[in-house]
Amino acid sequence: MSSARVAWAIARREFASLFRVPVGWLVLALYAGLWGGMFVQFVLVPGAPATLRPLFATAAWLMLPIAPAISMRLVSDELRTGSYELVATSPASDFVLAMGKFLGAGLFLLAMLVGTLPLVGVLLVVSDPMPDVGPMLAGYLSVTLLGVLFLSVGLLASTLTASQTLSFLGAMMALFVWLLATTAGRSRAPEGVAEVLAMLAITDRLEGFAKGVIDTGDVAFFIVLTGWFVLAASVCLSVRRWS
Repeated sequence: MSSARVAWAIARREFASLFRVPVGWLVLALYAGLWGGMFVQFVLVPGAPATLRPLFATAAWLMLPIAPAISMRLVSDELRTGSYELVATSPASDFVLAMGKFLGAGLFLLAMLVGTLPLVGVLLVVSDPMPDVGPMLAGYLSVTLLGVLFLSVGLLASTLTASQTLSFLGAMMALFVWLLATTAGRSRAPEGVAEVLAMLAITDRLEGFAKGVIDTGDVAFFIVLTGWFVLAASVCLSVRRWS
């Protein structure tokens, strides 16, 4: 069986497993609640612009607890139950295993975002004139890129511990420090450090998407970092396999 087919088989298993545990449904409900609350508070306001920009601009903070909750059990659960030993003896490479689990979590993320589409329908119905669809599409692209980046960080955290709780907290704290350092921390950092933090800033890139501007540099930023974290996760799996 080819590596792509193995990765896809793992992805389908992981995707289905997220719907067999309470945490999967809790994540769906939590994200829908966060989006719904923000939608009512900042979008569905008489006289307000017909745009989802407030949701897209704050997507990083809304995704902060969500992505770690999705990814916390990807590897940690198998380490806890001991089933990882069976996986480690399979012919699938560590990169294929990491990629399959990452893709499964990514499919769940897409299903979660599909659940927010009724809000778009509501906005299109109640708005006069009709809002521009372009910025909405760009915004959803940004949330997808952001979500998969956060999932890759969570996947890496999940390879480091058999505890789902520690995996969740480790990923969330790492992401929180990243967001905080590249926003509030930039103004207090030395000039050279501030430039590096500006390059790593996620929220700045999300603002461009929220305006309907798709910059290839911003897209590459998310794709490259996501690939790096997935690769790092596969390296950690390799260390576990041979340790």
